[in-house]
Amino acid sequence: MKLRVLIVDDSIMFRKVITDALSGIPEVEIVGTAANGRIALAKVKSLKPDVLTLDLEMPEMDGLELLKVLRDEKIPVGTVLLSCLSDSCAELTMKGLELGAFDYVPKLNGTSSEENVITIRKSLDVIFKAFKKQNLTNGLPQTKPCLLPAALPGKPVVSPPLSPSLLPKPRDKRSEAVAIGISTGGPKALAAVMAALPAHMGVPLFIVQHMPASFTTYLAVNLNSRCPYLVKEAENGEAVRPNTAYIAPGGKQMSVAPTTNGAGKIIRITDDPPENNCRPSVDYLFRSIASHYPGRATGVIMTGMGSDGALGAKLMKQNGAVIIAQNQESCVVYGMPKAAVDAGIVDLIVPLHDIAGEIVKTLGVA
Repeated sequence: MKLRVLIVDDSIMFRKVITDALSGIPEVEIVGTAANGRIALAKVKSLKPDVLTLDLEMPEMDGLELLKVLRDEKIPVGTVLLSCLSDSCAELTMKGLELGAFDYVPKLNGTSSEENVITIRKSLDVIFKAFKKQNLTNGLPQTKPCLLPAALPGKPVVSPPLSPSLLPKPRDKRSEAVAIGISTGGPKALAAVMAALPAHMGVPLFIVQHMPASFTTYLAVNLNSRCPYLVKEAENGEAVRPNTAYIAPGGKQMSVAPTTNGAGKIIRITDDPPENNCRPSVDYLFRSIASHYPGRATGVIMTGMGSDGALGAKLMKQNGAVIIAQNQESCVVYGMPKAAVDAGIVDLIVPLHDIAGEIVKTLGVA
């Protein structure tokens, strides 16, 4: 069954771009267009699309106002945001993701219309396939696409034993660093986990969230307002400190390295090439954690498309780390955690609301 899509944008030109992009995806049916949120709301109720492509800046009723109505009225439709890459749009996009948008696609500036259509088509094709797989059952949209479950029952699941070639090195008693990799559905899931961690963990957190430049700045600001410890966008050369969460800057790679005297750790931010088509890449970060915190680290892989993080987590596991994966039921997209679980390198598979508690256990703090 085709995915029924409503295009919502106040720009005639961009409605045409999205229409052309979606016309090249066989599994998609365009059911209509709308020039603002008010018109879109009426069409959502009459046409019952599965998903909206949603502009955020529109007259009469903007994208954020529409998302609030969809949430408050519990209307079962998913949303994919179309966002420009300016600072103001980045802030709006972060708010849209908090309100339950499934994912976002950047509006490209400075490219030809044809290039824009092709790039957006590729992005939307991947997102829609993930959305359809995760949120449609027997052709009917579920209520899950816009909201992560607050709590799911169930005990942690211990993954199957490692093969002899993957048996880890002996582990110290407690972790001295936590590294988190996350993508689609990340901002809301990160907020749930990080706000539940204690103020005095005694260790640093290193986070890769797949996002472009400027978006991670607002992610850090948003999380810092919710957490009892410092959350910041990482800077090249800064000293690693406990009770601080470092978010990899969008469009850059982040790793951890020893200081020149070997007495501490510093952050390295580079323009190294993308890995797994990602920059920042979880694998890139996890490799450095495996090297510089052997037997003293916790790796966490959460909701997201693709397999970024699985290879890095394997190295961490071989060096004595504890690896935690978010379970399928609480993921927006069960891609990255599944890759790690399928590789047999995960110690615990837990629902979103249990991740913080399992992290704390590895730190040996109350």
